[in-house]
Amino acid sequence: MALPYWRLSGFYFCYFATLGAFLPFWSLYLKQIGFAAVEIGELTAMLVATKIVAPYLWSWLADKTGRCMGVIRVTSLLALLTFAGFLYRHDYLWVAAVTITFSFFWNATLPQFEAATLRHLKTNPQRYSRIRLWGSVGFIAAVLGIGRLLDYVSIAHLPWIISCLLMSNWLMALITPEAHALHEGKAGESVLRLILQPELLAFLAVYMLLQVAHGPYYVFYSVYLQQHQYSATFTGLLWALGVLAEILVFIWMYGLLQRIDLRGLLLGSLALSVLRWLMIAYGVASLPVILAAQLLHAASFGVAHVVAIQLLHRYFGERHQGKGQAFYSSISFGLGGMLGSVYSGYFWDVLGGGPVFVMAAWLSGLALLIAYVGVARQKSPALS
Repeated sequence: MALPYWRLSGFYFCYFATLGAFLPFWSLYLKQIGFAAVEIGELTAMLVATKIVAPYLWSWLADKTGRCMGVIRVTSLLALLTFAGFLYRHDYLWVAAVTITFSFFWNATLPQFEAATLRHLKTNPQRYSRIRLWGSVGFIAAVLGIGRLLDYVSIAHLPWIISCLLMSNWLMALITPEAHALHEGKAGESVLRLILQPELLAFLAVYMLLQVAHGPYYVFYSVYLQQHQYSATFTGLLWALGVLAEILVFIWMYGLLQRIDLRGLLLGSLALSVLRWLMIAYGVASLPVILAAQLLHAASFGVAHVVAIQLLHRYFGERHQGKGQAFYSSISFGLGGMLGSVYSGYFWDVLGGGPVFVMAAWLSGLALLIAYVGVARQKSPALS
């Protein structure tokens, strides 16, 4: 079957357009309806905490039924329906309950779609970045469009905007064809045996710490910019600039993978992550510094993510790719994202934004040390 390039790309576009409505603006929305910084941190932690369990539970169902896209269609629809709860009430307990329910379905979608994309690519996983870049394009379109819109209309309209984007995400899932695994490798090969390999444990620790470090960025970066008198439009432009740099990495990644090994790319991205958080901590008042820091999103997310996908493809092979993607998502984006949201929420009012971003730099430094000692030290990162 021919590669359904545009349908795969279209799903990424819609999914990350939805994310582009969430990441820069949801904390501003929660602040506008009356929540304090600690509550915003807790609610954001709830939004990502279901990534610890949801991806793996849904991946089990996808493997059981053999219908990866079928699971994605169901979870996309349920995410749309449950999100409507945000339109009903705004008290803390209600918003928390809706957040947990919605995110349980929403967080199941991407790991399964990553696995479906790799199955469609079969023996050419290097082409992944050329498909994934359309997700970044969607993110930029949403960030710029919504940032501009919110300079003219109330942020109270944000849940309606996100509802429309969730519907587009579900519609794209309906027209994307199923991808069937080839089931290569030993039939009795245990996922647990793979996960307990020292290199994979180090890999998971690195990516968990990297997401913990991103916590204050995803939760409070827009608030941080607002505190330093940046407009919503300019805030959107800064988010878009970071993702534009990410797109360029996705375009060039195929060539980079031919010239630099995965270990070198990973270590470089982690070192630049340390630099990025320090620049945001100490240089937020300087336009050149804050612009340069956003360009480093290409390293702290773009390069690091593509390296993770390539390593996961080698670690888990075709047979266990869905479970591997789910486990990676659970530990990094789930546990790491939850811890990042919680610590940034609790320390934001106590220490201030600058020191919280310094803490992010230290966490990235620790991830760099673990990666240097334990990840991809062999020429082939495949586990035996």
